[in-house]
This record gives sequence, structure tokens and C-alpha cells, in this order.
Amino acid sequence: MFNANVPYNDLPRLPPKVDIETKSVLKACIKARASLAGLRGMAGRIPNQGMLINIIPMLEAQASSEIENIVTTADRLFQYEDAEQQADPATKEALRYRTALYKGYKSLAKRPLTTATAVEVCRTIKGAEIDIRRIPGTALMNDATQRIIYTPPEGESTIRDLLADWERFIHTQPDIDPLVRMAVMHYQFEAIHPFSDGNGRTGRVLNLLFLISENLLELPILYLSRYIIQNKQEYYRLLMTVTAEGAWEEWVLYMLEAVHSTAEWTSAKISAICALMEQTRDQLRLEIPKTYSHELVELIFMQPYCRIANLVERDIAQRQTASKMLKELVSKNVLREVTVGREKVFINIELMKLLTRDHGTA
Repeated sequence: MFNANVPYNDLPRLPPKVDIETKSVLKACIKARASLAGLRGMAGRIPNQGMLINIIPMLEAQASSEIENIVTTADRLFQYEDAEQQADPATKEALRYRTALYKGYKSLAKRPLTTATAVEVCRTIKGAEIDIRRIPGTALMNDATQRIIYTPPEGESTIRDLLADWERFIHTQPDIDPLVRMAVMHYQFEAIHPFSDGNGRTGRVLNLLFLISENLLELPILYLSRYIIQNKQEYYRLLMTVTAEGAWEEWVLYMLEAVHSTAEWTSAKISAICALMEQTRDQLRLEIPKTYSHELVELIFMQPYCRIANLVERDIAQRQTASKMLKELVSKNVLREVTVGREKVFINIELMKLLTRDHGTA
């Protein structure tokens, strides 16, 4: 029996002993898969995939960090993207989340998703040599009442054994729909709670990496934390009902709706970015044809907070010419010039409005 005050070393192994692919779940899988396919198709419309890898994960980083009460803004993340050491602590931590997501994505080319992946992701997020918990005493509390609501397993060998079981489930249950497996693996990782800090964010990175490893996504661009932020109380309630009551169906349906909703939202956001990019190309071709270049437009959409050095690094122009080009874009109200510390930063005005607007479209 589950007891909130006792380490849950008897956390049931995977797969769950109940039917997790009910009729309702399989129906929701079809809807979520269709939305993911639409997202893949929409992402394919942008030739430079690096643009999406830079932009959408930044929004995910901001939202996933906010779930853990680490609050920054998308503006600050883009502002300090190339100057992380100058950022405030919350912004630094959210930027590390983006880095962890990207490093995890690149690691899939070398090895499958494993416990080692989780350790690397958590270390990157926290900026410290975090490892599997060894010291007892970890407990999760209700913020308002300070009452213990869950005590995760303790003892390094127990935690590693549970993680080995979690890993086997990921890779040896091909008959279970991968979206259902993602929901189950996410619950189990959160219940194991293998690290002293960073478990929630690590688990959400692992969700995206798993979808990529199962070829349901090509890029880490599903803004899943947006749905969790909007339904945060339900997220934590359903995690607890699986623990206390074994109520899997409602939890799996929640996660499937999260995939469907955020895939639709992200597709709409990418479509709006594409439209804005084409509008900007047309404007610059018409109004300043000598300054316009395909590479310049790509850069100001890949880095909404653009610096003169960015143009120089990409061989678009030498420093003096680069400064002149960016100031021309300011004169056409495409960019806005601000001073940050000792340098000039040029902000893609309409793109930042689009990225910080909650709904997906322009």
C-alpha cells in the first residue's frame, strides 16, 4: 500500500498490470498521431531546420522552467542567448534547459535513450555534477500546507534498479503504442525521482527525446510544457492518482491530449513564422534590394535578438557593413535597436510579438 510518508521502494515495475490501451486511449492516440504528423509536415516547410531548433525549444525552456517556479521571459532568453553569463540566475537555468534538450537530441545519433541520457540532461540543466540520489530524506510537499504528499524511493541500488526497469520498458515493449509508452515512462520517471533536483525538467526533455527516437518527431520542437503550464494542477493531481489509486487511463489521456494540443499549437506557430518570414523577404526585396539577402533574413529569424557579430560570424558582411545593414532594417521597422550593456542588439519586432503571443497564429 502506498504511504506518502514512507519511501516508495515498492513502486510497481513496468509495464502496468492494468490495461493501458483502452478504447478511449487508442482513439486519443489516433488524434495525437495525426497532429504530430501535421507538425512534421509543417516543420518541413522551413528549409533551415536550425531556425526551428533555436526558436521553439527556447519557448519550451521558458515554460518548463516556469512549471518549477523558475520564472524568466522569452525576451530575456533570446536577449542572453549569446551572453549567458550576463543573465540573471533564472534565465541562466532556463538557457541550460534549452542546451540540455539540444545535447540530448544530438546524443540520440550515438546511443539510445538510457539512464545515462537522463543523468547528462539533468547535469546540463543544473550546471552541476548531479548523479543518482544516494542520501535519504527526500520528500515532496504541498507548497501551501507543507504536508508531505509523496516520498520517492530511496537507496542508490533501489533507484538504479527501478531506472533499469524503466529503461527496459522503453525499449522492449514495441506492442504498446509509443505515445502510451511516453505517458507511462514519464509517470514512472517522476515517481522514481532519481535526482535531488531537476527531475521534472529532465523528465520533460526525455519525453521529446523519446518521441524523436520513435520517429514521431524529427526535431525537438513540440512545445509540450505549454499544455502542462495551462493545466498544471491537473498534471500533478493525475500523477498522484496513478500513485495512490493506479488510475492509469486518465493520466494517459491527459498526456495524449497534451501531445495533440501542443502539436496543433506548434504547427500554427510555425505556419505564422513562415508567413511572417515571407512577408519580410518581400518587403526587403522591394524596399532595400541591395541590402536584402536570403541569409540575412534567415539570421534575423533564427536569432530574434541579433548582434553585429552574428552577421560577421556567418560571413554575411564585415563589421562596418553589417552595422549599416542592420540599421537599414531598423529604418524599415523590421528591427528595433537597443543597447544591452556595451553592445547594440537588434530585435526582430514582429517575430518577438509572435513568439510571446500565446495563441499559435499571427
